[in-house]
Amino acid sequence: MKTEVIYGVIPSKSNCYTVGRVNGRPCIVKSNEMKRYERSFIKQCTIYKNRNISTPFRLIVDVFYPDYTHDLDNSLKGLLDNLQYCGAISNDNLCVEIVARRHYDKYKPRVQFCIEELNEQKQLF
Repeated sequence: MKTEVIYGVIPSKSNCYTVGRVNGRPCIVKSNEMKRYERSFIKQCTIYKNRNISTPFRLIVDVFYPDYTHDLDNSLKGLLDNLQYCGAISNDNLCVEIVARRHYDKYKPRVQFCIEELNEQKQLF
C-alpha cells in the first residue's frame, strides 16, 4: 500500500458547485476553484492515476488544512470525485470504508491517502 500526496487545499464539495446556465438552460456548474484543483490533482497523482480500481476498497486519508476553519467531511466527497476523475477508481461507490484524520499545516496544505483493495466486501455492521 503506497501513500500518495497531493499538495494544495482540497475545496469543500458543498461550496464548489453553483446553479448556472448553459445554452439558456439551468445546470450545476463547477467553480473555478474546483476546476483548478482537479487539474492540479491530475498532474500530481502518479501512484494511483489510471489504476481503475474496480473492487471494494478502503480509503485511508490524512487531510492537512492551512487553518482550523475547514470541515473534514466536506473534503472526502471531493477527494473521491477526483480519484474517479483521474481514473484511480472506477466508481466511488466501491468505497466501503474511510479512515480519515484532519491535521493543521499552515505552510503545506495537502491530502495524503492510500487505497487498500479488499478481496471481499467487508461487513461493517
